[in-house]
Amino acid sequence: MGLKRYKASIDNTITNAYEANLTTRGTGSNMGASDILEVFSIYAQASSSSGLSTEKTRILIKFPTADITTDRTNNTIPASGSVNFYLRLYNAKHGQTVPKEFTLVTQAVSRSWAEGTGLDMENYSDTGVSNWISASTGVAWDTEGGDYHATPAFEQSFDTGIEDLEIDVTSLVEEWLDGTKQDYGFGVFLTSSEESSTTRSYYTKKFFARTSEFFFKKPVLEARFNNRRQDDRADFYYSSSLAPAADNLNTIYLYNRIRGKLTNIPAIGTGNIYVSAYSGSTVPTGSALTLVADGTNVTALSPTVVTGGYVSTGIYSASFALTAASTPLTTLFDVWHSGDLTTQYNTSSITPQVLTTSDSAYNQRYLNKIINLKPKYFTDETAQLRIYSRLRDWNPNIYTVAKSVPQTSIVVSSSFSVHRIVDDLMVIPFGTGSDLHTLTSYDISGNYFELDMSMLESDYAYAFQLAHYNEYVSDWEIQPELFRFRVEKRQTE
Repeated sequence: MGLKRYKASIDNTITNAYEANLTTRGTGSNMGASDILEVFSIYAQASSSSGLSTEKTRILIKFPTADITTDRTNNTIPASGSVNFYLRLYNAKHGQTVPKEFTLVTQAVSRSWAEGTGLDMENYSDTGVSNWISASTGVAWDTEGGDYHATPAFEQSFDTGIEDLEIDVTSLVEEWLDGTKQDYGFGVFLTSSEESSTTRSYYTKKFFARTSEFFFKKPVLEARFNNRRQDDRADFYYSSSLAPAADNLNTIYLYNRIRGKLTNIPAIGTGNIYVSAYSGSTVPTGSALTLVADGTNVTALSPTVVTGGYVSTGIYSASFALTAASTPLTTLFDVWHSGDLTTQYNTSSITPQVLTTSDSAYNQRYLNKIINLKPKYFTDETAQLRIYSRLRDWNPNIYTVAKSVPQTSIVVSSSFSVHRIVDDLMVIPFGTGSDLHTLTSYDISGNYFELDMSMLESDYAYAFQLAHYNEYVSDWEIQPELFRFRVEKRQTE
């Protein structure tokens, strides 16, 4: 699963709004421990000798980017360019006026600030630490209301005013991670024109803060990436003029498990590994087969050798195309070896298929089951879920029923979601957009996916649901089956 959520480490709302007397501004107020964050701009609530005035609030929020660095080092999230980061704040319903048709800006805070422990967002009686005037005790902002980098800046428009905030902040997070900018968190506020408007007020947009009692409403910095593995060993096709070059390329994987644990091959480490294909009935025989030279995986100078590479700890992959002979081979053997051919690491078999056309359009529909689903999971585990899918129109004869069980069908494009049963809250939506972060992987045993159960609140029941991409209708189709389970905290003695 290509999804990782990082919860906020500190947050605060700062303001220059008037206190209840409409005379004194609460510029020293602090709301660092409040369970709500809010943004507003109120014009003409109070006046003075200088005329009508404007009151504002801004949000400060920071996330533990050191944890992101650790996860990248451990290959939990991929390198820059292969992951997108989203700032997500969740709307908090309230009984006050909600602004409509406005825009919120997100920029990087440019200096350190302290959170504080203020709670009062009505009378602004809690003072000190970070506020409209100061970044921390005794340290003033250079500019009242906070100091921010001008670029990069991100914007999201709100129509009804009750939408969540969800902004792609990848470029800024990567600047924090590579040291281009020091990470002091985000500032979230109205545009300068809306903050200083003398024609209307924008009040009050509220979000849940990190201290909220609602598990799935706390602010998160969400990493999304497509980490699915497409192991074509059970779905291997000979090269064909009917298919584009990309579809003629097959990718196979080597999983180096030592005593049940994925382990790098010592002589390979994270470097290249090589593969050759052979014919044979029970073992490889003869010379290595000539493969399709694509200039990347297979070169014209070495047309019998595929250059493969490192995927993650203990996992290697190789991609190649193979043209069928006049009488196609029914079995291929893939031999994984060192570059000098002196060491063979593994030999496996492949049953290749010949690509054929159909006389009519075919609408594929499936029956699905998660075959290793447990009734209960703990929050400290990451579960791997195995999917059994078969075509609905599988129609065996008596001999087939007596002799075999239908093999699982590989669904090339499949996604999953998770919702909470009690209130039908979608806690992990289908990631079928540009990020493709909830796509399932597949190997010789079928489709599968992994889920870090710490992302789910304990003591609740949830359900998985699948969606398959249907080429016949060129759209994703949500499957009818629901797979229920419960999440609990592990009891310690």
